[in-house]
Amino acid sequence: MTQRLNDLGIVRTRIERPDSADVARLSRFGVATIHEAMGRVGLLRPYIRPAYSGATLCGPAVTVLLQPGDNWMFHVAAEQVQEGDVIVAGCTTESEDGFFGELLATSLTARGCKGLVIDGGVRDVADLEKMGFPVFSRAISAKGTVKATLGSVNIPVVVANAVVNPGDVVVADVDGVVVVPRELVGAVADASQKREDNEEAKRQKFREGVLGLDIYGMREPLAAAGLEYVED
Repeated sequence: MTQRLNDLGIVRTRIERPDSADVARLSRFGVATIHEAMGRVGLLRPYIRPAYSGATLCGPAVTVLLQPGDNWMFHVAAEQVQEGDVIVAGCTTESEDGFFGELLATSLTARGCKGLVIDGGVRDVADLEKMGFPVFSRAISAKGTVKATLGSVNIPVVVANAVVNPGDVVVADVDGVVVVPRELVGAVADASQKREDNEEAKRQKFREGVLGLDIYGMREPLAAAGLEYVED
Protein backbone atom coordinates (compact mmCIF):
# COMPACT_ATOMS: atom_id res chain seq x y z
CA MET A 1 0.00 0.00 0.00
CA THR A 2 1.42 3.38 -0.99
CA GLN A 3 0.62 7.02 -0.33
CA ARG A 4 -0.60 9.25 -3.15
CA LEU A 5 1.61 12.19 -4.10
CA ASN A 6 -1.38 14.54 -4.25
CA ASP A 7 -1.76 14.06 -0.49
CA LEU A 8 1.13 16.47 0.12
CA GLY A 9 0.96 19.98 1.55
CA ILE A 10 -2.30 19.65 3.53
CA VAL A 11 -3.04 20.36 7.20
CA ARG A 12 -6.57 19.59 8.34
CA THR A 13 -7.17 21.60 11.49
CA ARG A 14 -10.51 20.03 12.49
CA ILE A 15 -10.91 16.29 12.97
CA GLU A 16 -13.58 14.20 14.68
CA ARG A 17 -12.48 12.29 17.75
CA PRO A 18 -14.36 9.46 19.46
CA ASP A 19 -15.99 9.80 22.86
CA SER A 20 -13.28 10.02 25.50
CA ALA A 21 -15.14 7.60 27.79
CA ASP A 22 -15.11 4.96 25.03
CA VAL A 23 -11.38 5.52 24.51
CA ALA A 24 -10.80 5.08 28.25
CA ARG A 25 -12.77 1.80 28.21
CA LEU A 26 -10.81 0.55 25.21
CA SER A 27 -7.50 1.39 26.91
CA ARG A 28 -8.14 -1.33 29.51
CA PHE A 29 -7.63 -4.09 26.94
CA GLY A 30 -4.56 -5.46 25.23
CA VAL A 31 -3.90 -5.36 21.51
CA ALA A 32 -4.52 -9.11 21.07
CA THR A 33 -7.93 -8.90 22.77
CA ILE A 34 -9.00 -5.87 20.71
CA HIS A 35 -7.79 -7.44 17.46
CA GLU A 36 -9.77 -10.62 18.13
CA ALA A 37 -12.85 -8.74 19.34
CA MET A 38 -12.85 -6.64 16.17
CA GLY A 39 -12.88 -9.69 13.91
CA ARG A 40 -9.12 -10.17 13.55
CA VAL A 41 -8.54 -6.98 11.59
CA GLY A 42 -6.72 -3.70 12.18
CA LEU A 43 -3.19 -4.85 12.98
CA LEU A 44 -0.12 -3.00 11.76
CA ARG A 45 2.70 -5.13 10.42
CA PRO A 46 4.64 -6.75 13.28
CA TYR A 47 7.90 -4.93 12.49
CA ILE A 48 6.50 -1.92 14.39
CA ARG A 49 7.90 -2.52 17.87
CA PRO A 50 8.11 -0.62 21.18
CA ALA A 51 11.26 1.48 21.36
CA TYR A 52 11.70 0.44 25.00
CA SER A 53 10.30 -2.25 27.26
CA GLY A 54 6.97 -1.55 28.90
CA ALA A 55 5.75 1.08 26.44
CA THR A 56 1.98 1.16 25.88
CA LEU A 57 -0.38 3.73 24.41
CA CYS A 58 -4.00 4.32 23.48
CA GLY A 59 -5.55 7.41 21.94
CA PRO A 60 -7.07 9.13 18.92
CA ALA A 61 -4.69 9.57 16.02
CA VAL A 62 -3.31 12.83 14.74
CA THR A 63 -1.83 11.56 11.49
CA VAL A 64 1.37 12.75 9.84
CA LEU A 65 2.71 12.04 6.37
CA LEU A 66 6.48 12.44 6.28
CA GLN A 67 9.02 12.64 3.50
CA PRO A 68 12.07 10.34 3.83
CA GLY A 69 14.77 11.88 5.99
CA ASP A 70 12.61 14.92 6.81
CA ASN A 71 10.78 15.57 10.10
CA TRP A 72 9.41 19.03 9.29
CA MET A 73 5.80 17.93 9.56
CA PHE A 74 6.15 16.76 13.16
CA HIS A 75 6.54 20.41 14.15
CA VAL A 76 3.43 21.27 12.14
CA ALA A 77 1.52 18.38 13.74
CA ALA A 78 2.37 19.51 17.28
CA GLU A 79 0.04 22.48 16.85
CA GLN A 80 -2.87 20.16 16.04
CA VAL A 81 -2.47 17.85 19.08
CA GLN A 82 -5.07 17.86 21.83
CA GLU A 83 -4.90 16.23 25.27
CA GLY A 84 -4.94 12.44 24.94
CA ASP A 85 -4.01 12.25 21.24
CA VAL A 86 -1.26 10.09 19.80
CA ILE A 87 0.79 10.88 16.71
CA VAL A 88 0.69 8.27 13.95
CA ALA A 89 3.26 8.85 11.22
CA GLY A 90 3.74 7.25 7.83
CA CYS A 91 6.26 8.07 5.13
CA THR A 92 5.96 8.50 1.37
CA THR A 93 8.53 5.74 0.98
CA GLU A 94 10.47 3.41 3.27
CA SER A 95 12.85 5.25 5.59
CA GLU A 96 14.55 4.27 8.83
CA ASP A 97 16.13 7.64 9.62
CA GLY A 98 15.83 8.99 13.16
CA PHE A 99 12.82 11.26 12.58
CA PHE A 100 11.93 11.69 16.24
CA GLY A 101 13.74 12.17 19.53
CA GLU A 102 13.68 13.72 22.98
CA LEU A 103 13.15 17.34 21.89
CA LEU A 104 10.07 16.58 19.84
CA ALA A 105 8.76 14.34 22.63
CA THR A 106 9.16 17.23 25.06
CA SER A 107 7.21 19.51 22.73
CA LEU A 108 4.43 16.97 22.21
CA THR A 109 4.17 16.14 25.92
CA ALA A 110 3.52 19.82 26.63
CA ARG A 111 0.59 19.61 24.21
CA GLY A 112 -0.90 16.56 25.96
CA CYS A 113 0.27 13.96 23.44
CA LYS A 114 0.34 10.40 24.80
CA GLY A 115 2.78 8.75 22.39
CA LEU A 116 3.93 8.03 18.85
CA VAL A 117 3.58 5.25 16.29
CA ILE A 118 5.89 5.71 13.30
CA ASP A 119 6.76 3.67 10.23
CA GLY A 120 10.28 5.03 10.45
CA GLY A 121 13.15 5.45 12.89
CA VAL A 122 13.49 7.18 16.25
CA ARG A 123 16.42 8.06 18.48
CA ASP A 124 17.17 9.28 22.03
CA VAL A 125 15.49 6.11 23.25
CA ALA A 126 16.99 6.24 26.75
CA ASP A 127 15.62 9.76 27.18
CA LEU A 128 12.22 8.75 25.83
CA GLU A 129 12.09 5.95 28.39
CA LYS A 130 13.05 8.30 31.23
CA MET A 131 10.29 10.66 30.13
CA GLY A 132 7.79 7.81 29.93
CA PHE A 133 6.88 8.87 26.39
CA PRO A 134 5.78 5.67 24.61
CA VAL A 135 7.08 5.17 21.07
CA PHE A 136 6.48 2.34 18.62
CA SER A 137 8.68 2.43 15.55
CA ARG A 138 10.06 0.63 12.53
CA ALA A 139 13.66 1.17 13.64
CA ILE A 140 15.97 2.87 16.09
CA SER A 141 18.49 5.05 14.30
CA ALA A 142 20.79 7.90 15.29
CA LYS A 143 20.72 9.25 11.74
CA GLY A 144 19.41 12.81 11.73
CA THR A 145 16.85 14.41 9.45
CA VAL A 146 16.26 17.77 7.73
CA LYS A 147 13.33 20.18 7.56
CA ALA A 148 12.89 20.93 3.88
CA THR A 149 10.02 19.08 2.20
CA LEU A 150 6.27 19.27 2.73
CA GLY A 151 4.22 16.33 3.89
CA SER A 152 0.76 16.58 5.44
CA VAL A 153 -1.12 16.44 8.74
CA ASN A 154 -4.49 14.86 9.49
CA ILE A 155 -5.04 13.01 6.25
CA PRO A 156 -5.43 9.23 5.87
CA VAL A 157 -1.95 7.69 6.06
CA VAL A 158 -0.59 4.25 5.33
CA VAL A 159 1.43 2.97 8.29
CA ALA A 160 2.93 -0.53 8.18
CA ASN A 161 0.36 -1.61 5.56
CA ALA A 162 -2.62 -0.29 7.53
CA VAL A 163 -4.70 2.77 6.68
CA VAL A 164 -5.08 5.13 9.64
CA ASN A 165 -7.59 7.97 9.50
CA PRO A 166 -7.45 11.03 11.76
CA GLY A 167 -9.44 10.29 14.90
CA ASP A 168 -9.12 6.51 14.67
CA VAL A 169 -7.96 5.07 17.96
CA VAL A 170 -4.55 3.42 18.00
CA VAL A 171 -3.69 0.94 20.75
CA ALA A 172 -0.15 -0.41 21.17
CA ASP A 173 1.60 -2.76 23.56
CA VAL A 174 4.27 -5.46 23.47
CA ASP A 175 2.07 -7.63 21.23
CA GLY A 176 1.80 -5.02 18.47
CA VAL A 177 -0.32 -2.12 17.26
CA VAL A 178 -4.01 -2.17 16.31
CA VAL A 179 -6.14 0.54 14.69
CA VAL A 180 -9.81 0.87 15.69
CA PRO A 181 -11.94 3.01 13.34
CA ARG A 182 -13.32 6.06 15.13
CA GLU A 183 -16.95 5.10 14.60
CA LEU A 184 -16.41 1.61 16.06
CA VAL A 185 -14.59 2.48 19.28
CA GLY A 186 -17.59 2.04 21.60
CA ALA A 187 -18.70 -1.21 19.99
CA VAL A 188 -15.18 -2.64 20.02
CA ALA A 189 -14.78 -1.71 23.69
CA ASP A 190 -18.02 -3.62 24.41
CA ALA A 191 -16.86 -6.63 22.38
CA SER A 192 -13.45 -6.58 24.09
CA GLN A 193 -15.08 -6.62 27.53
CA LYS A 194 -17.28 -9.55 26.49
CA ARG A 195 -14.23 -11.43 25.22
CA GLU A 196 -12.28 -10.64 28.38
CA ASP A 197 -15.12 -11.96 30.57
CA ASN A 198 -15.32 -15.14 28.49
CA GLU A 199 -11.58 -15.70 28.72
CA GLU A 200 -11.60 -15.22 32.49
CA ALA A 201 -14.17 -18.03 32.79
CA LYS A 202 -11.95 -20.28 30.69
CA ARG A 203 -8.87 -19.21 32.63
CA GLN A 204 -10.48 -20.40 35.86
CA LYS A 205 -11.23 -23.79 34.30
CA PHE A 206 -7.63 -24.11 33.12
CA ARG A 207 -6.48 -23.34 36.68
CA GLU A 208 -8.68 -26.20 37.88
CA GLY A 209 -6.96 -28.58 35.47
CA VAL A 210 -9.69 -28.85 32.84
CA LEU A 211 -8.18 -29.49 29.41
CA GLY A 212 -8.69 -27.34 26.37
CA LEU A 213 -9.81 -30.50 24.60
CA ASP A 214 -12.91 -30.47 26.79
CA ILE A 215 -13.41 -26.71 27.24
CA TYR A 216 -13.49 -26.23 23.48
CA GLY A 217 -15.27 -29.48 22.64
CA MET A 218 -12.40 -30.71 20.47
CA ARG A 219 -12.61 -34.47 21.00
CA GLU A 220 -15.35 -35.28 18.48
CA PRO A 221 -13.99 -33.12 15.62
CA LEU A 222 -10.50 -34.53 16.21
CA ALA A 223 -11.88 -38.06 15.99
CA ALA A 224 -13.83 -37.14 12.86
CA ALA A 225 -10.60 -35.80 11.34
CA GLY A 226 -8.97 -39.21 11.94
CA LEU A 227 -6.96 -38.67 15.13
CA GLU A 228 -6.21 -42.00 16.85
CA TYR A 229 -4.86 -42.75 20.30
CA VAL A 230 -2.59 -45.84 20.52
CA GLU A 231 -0.98 -47.44 23.55
CA ASP A 232 2.10 -48.95 21.83
